[in-house]
Amino acid sequence: MFSLSSTVQPQVTVPLSHLINAFHSPKSTSSSVSASVSQNQHRDVIPEHEAPSNEPVLNLRDLGLSELKIGQIDQLVDSLLPGICKGKNISSHWHTSHVSAQSFFENKYDVFSTLRSSCLYRQHSRTLKNICSDLQYWPVFIQSRSFKTLKSRTRRLQSTSERLAETQYIAPSFVKGFLLRDRGSDVETLDKLMKTKNIPEAHQDAFKTGFAEGFLKAQALTQKTNDSLRRTRLILFVLLLFGIYGLLKNPFLSVRFRTTTGLDSAVDPVQMKNVTFEHVKGVEEAKQELQEVVEFLKNPQKFTVLGGKLPKGILLVGPPGTGKTLLARAVAGEADVPFYYASGSEFDEMFVGVGASRIRNLFREAKANAPCVIFIDELDSVGGKRIESPMHPYSRQTINQLLAEMDGFKPNEGVIIIGATNFPEALDNALIRPGRFDMQVTVPRPDVRGRTEILKWYLNKIKFDQSVDPEIIARGTVGFSGAELENLVNQAALKAAVDGKEMVTMKELEFSKDKILMGPERRSVEIDNKNKTITAYHESGHAIIAYYTKDAMPINKATIMPRGPTLGHVSLLPENDRWNETRAQLLAQMDVSMGGRVAEELIFGTDHITTGASSDFDNATKIAKWMVTKFGMSEKLGVMTYSDTGKLSPETQSAIEQEIRILLKDSYERAKHILKTHAKEHKNLAEALLTYETLDAKEIQIVLEGKKLELR
Repeated sequence: MFSLSSTVQPQVTVPLSHLINAFHSPKSTSSSVSASVSQNQHRDVIPEHEAPSNEPVLNLRDLGLSELKIGQIDQLVDSLLPGICKGKNISSHWHTSHVSAQSFFENKYDVFSTLRSSCLYRQHSRTLKNICSDLQYWPVFIQSRSFKTLKSRTRRLQSTSERLAETQYIAPSFVKGFLLRDRGSDVETLDKLMKTKNIPEAHQDAFKTGFAEGFLKAQALTQKTNDSLRRTRLILFVLLLFGIYGLLKNPFLSVRFRTTTGLDSAVDPVQMKNVTFEHVKGVEEAKQELQEVVEFLKNPQKFTVLGGKLPKGILLVGPPGTGKTLLARAVAGEADVPFYYASGSEFDEMFVGVGASRIRNLFREAKANAPCVIFIDELDSVGGKRIESPMHPYSRQTINQLLAEMDGFKPNEGVIIIGATNFPEALDNALIRPGRFDMQVTVPRPDVRGRTEILKWYLNKIKFDQSVDPEIIARGTVGFSGAELENLVNQAALKAAVDGKEMVTMKELEFSKDKILMGPERRSVEIDNKNKTITAYHESGHAIIAYYTKDAMPINKATIMPRGPTLGHVSLLPENDRWNETRAQLLAQMDVSMGGRVAEELIFGTDHITTGASSDFDNATKIAKWMVTKFGMSEKLGVMTYSDTGKLSPETQSAIEQEIRILLKDSYERAKHILKTHAKEHKNLAEALLTYETLDAKEIQIVLEGKKLELR
């Protein structure tokens, strides 16, 4: 490639071979010069071992020089190729081009040679043909490689097209026409493509239709992809702006997004105006203790004048479902102050320092809105005992921050922290010391009076029959929490809706209670008459012993309907909650447990007793063992407790087992005596169970008095 910069502006780079071919065959006349140059004329000098390529044939018309005369052509040649005519020496406009030699040896050791002769100047006429002939012997270095070049004609044409695109705004008109000849061929048309593929005429319309549909779908897909990319770029740009804003506000990558903190409910306070102590039932003692906190929040000057300080933290301890969270809400509602709620698990994250940061944010905003209440539920998950763990060296940061916020160097005035937990023994000792959670309130399971109040509260939210007695249900739900009683009422309402009743009755409430205590009914179980009869006499034996034993609990219901793992059961209903039990009451419970097996033995014989009394024996044995080892109710062993029987001497263990056997044997004999005495009542009650399947306390009393039941 050579650069022509003498008279033509702007500077354009063209192949010398093209220029030589253009000047090779001019016409003698000045009117027009259009003859083509044959392919046997001179071309670029190439190595002898490389086959000549098919260069394009150009003439003066292609260069825009068809109007020039012979003299003007000579002048142009003299300007473009100085030093070739008029006996001039070699011009300084031409520069030597060092190229590779014809062998690997010459290339390796920097040996370069010139082509042809060094400087041969011949005297010829000023015709273009002679000029171009002499140009072969021009003393310049021209490219001559000993290896084939990879630049084929197609690639040369492609490079020429690229150069045209780069110079289309600055190239002269005759150069544009010259370069356009090297552009690639046009894309073949659809008709030509069908002819090439030999598509039949019958299928050409379908081919065109499919081609058009494919083109449109490709355009739609491309448009959809471009739209998606634009949206993605926009979203990333917005997120980048938010990130930069966060970095400017909080350096060191502490960007805070409230929607991703996991502590939105704690950061944003809630006004608990609709929850007061009237909504809390069954925990009167806990409400009285928390009333002091409400008075402080309402009128803090009443306490500060005397110099007293209210406890900074209140710890609510109790089983699940007893109303700890409801009590905390009631405190905030009674005092009408902001209420911040947070769960202990919200401070636990996989990233180091996140939990401590959330503790700081929570207390910072609470102090800004003091007086207020912070309630941390499930406190044991964040305030557990600190241990040394090489696997989690930063696990104590959260609780350390909580300890510092509650009672640290900075004062924490006007903020009451209420914590709730089911496992107070799992809390760290530093957390429950005076100055932090120094006030502990126990929230126990409700007693019979509390259960009655809770049942009345939830019954008022549904439609129920006025004949419903909440106290009876409360007596039969010993150990139920407030949440379990709410579930009982809800299950009864669902049962009434399924049965198509307009209101809830005692039947639905009893059904719901039995379902919670013993599981759902198994009406699909097919029991033959023999097993059903055995079950009826077994359950009747329990009921007879309970009815005719003085210190036994009153009977509530007897049924032979399979429920859960049992084929039937007899429920006893205490009149009041028993805080202590006498020896007579314990023996009565053992006798009632023995009634089932004794009934089977008396009615069906020793060889036909069943395994249905296994749970009864477990209960009786447990009571007898407690009487001997814990309650000091054995005359032989005295008032001594035996907590770990595995460490006792063989003689003592034998004595304990002997006393337990005596208690169980005596209980069995007492139950047998009662059933033999009331054999008639036993038979009548069993037949009634076979007929009606379920009998309540009044119906059992009617049967045992010898009266007939009305048909249901």
